[in-house]
Amino acid sequence: MDSAGNILARRDGRVGHLVFNNPERHNAVSLAMWEEAARVLDEFAANDEVRVVVLSGSGNKAFVSGADISKFESERGSEAAVDHYNVAVEKVYAAVHDFPKPVIAMIRGYCIGGGLGLAVSCDIRIASDHARFAMPAAKLGLGYDLPGIRRFVEVIGSSFTKEMFFTARQFDAGEAHAMGLVNRVVPDADIEAYVKDYADTIAANAPLTIAAVKFIATELAKEEPERDFERCAALIRGCFSSSDYKEGRQAFMEKRKPVFTGK
Repeated sequence: MDSAGNILARRDGRVGHLVFNNPERHNAVSLAMWEEAARVLDEFAANDEVRVVVLSGSGNKAFVSGADISKFESERGSEAAVDHYNVAVEKVYAAVHDFPKPVIAMIRGYCIGGGLGLAVSCDIRIASDHARFAMPAAKLGLGYDLPGIRRFVEVIGSSFTKEMFFTARQFDAGEAHAMGLVNRVVPDADIEAYVKDYADTIAANAPLTIAAVKFIATELAKEEPERDFERCAALIRGCFSSSDYKEGRQAFMEKRKPVFTGK
């Protein structure tokens, strides 16, 4: 799969790549880009050959720097247009957060506003040592809704979430790592190779186990009455009744790498 324009998509083995491709504007995202990203994510979710998804931005100056301000008048010039735009953005955030497979954000350069909202929706964030993070909503007078703030709190806790939003300042990669915003910080020159190895490592592991862990971890972030305990239990039963469970045991006994099929 290879999309044209401002959203690029490809598959590298078992890893799907979704690239925000607007480098002239630090990969700022338009309404059309959010809508295309949602379509690509749907395709990756339905493709059994894809076991991990990596989100990134073109070039080395930005992951995603937020909304494309040049399109504000045309895309967010009225209350109805703002609502339509926000629905499109939240659809992508929710799709990433609830994606049935692991999603890694590879972050180089600026990760600002909507880009940071996207990053915290991912399961794992790997940042270049040149990365910079900010949530400037308070400098723009923007409101940030409950699902979005909840995802920040899930990742970095209430206190750091408040600090990021209250100050609206930029945080460097070291600060982001200290607050738990990113999992790893690596030299900028090494990040692509590092993320490839990381994604390939995950993709080689048992897909049913990983899917169960992701679903259960997501459920734990919900209030207890909202949790789907039956689905959690069913996913665990599915692991133990799978061919992959048998393959894992055999590979261990035979001292070889297992070959998992997700069945």
